[in-house]
Amino acid sequence: MEPTISRRVTVSADPGTVWSWVTDLPRMGELSPENVGGRWLGGGGPALGARFRGRNRNGELQWWTRVRVVAFEPDRRFAFDVRTPLGSRVSRWEYVLAPAAEGCVVTENWYRIGSWVVRKFMGPRVTGRADRPGYNVESIEHTLAALKARAAERAAA
Repeated sequence: MEPTISRRVTVSADPGTVWSWVTDLPRMGELSPENVGGRWLGGGGPALGARFRGRNRNGELQWWTRVRVVAFEPDRRFAFDVRTPLGSRVSRWEYVLAPAAEGCVVTENWYRIGSWVVRKFMGPRVTGRADRPGYNVESIEHTLAALKARAAERAAA
């Protein structure tokens, strides 16, 4: 399956460090312009099959999602599927990390896998975003810039 949107950036941190940041979903709100965090369910943390309840915000609109980790390769790949509270598939998010001379290359992928009903009606009504792919380009670029800035701050400390 090819991602609907894919962007990458080189950051000045090793893959293990960046891995710890992108798998810390409760703190994803520090990096993302829309996600404000959430909590792991069942008392666990990031692992293959782990479940998470994500919280999101767009202005006054707030909503939550059901998340399940579908790929978990430490220091290399982390992916999770997002579903509506009713269980309808919405999307898959993926982070792929590769070592680089300057630290690591982080690729963020978004896969649009929701049904037509979710894309055309439920999604825009719940999130206030009629152009989800257009917004997600900006969102991914924001998140990757935040990762790069975090790595630069850490390197300067």
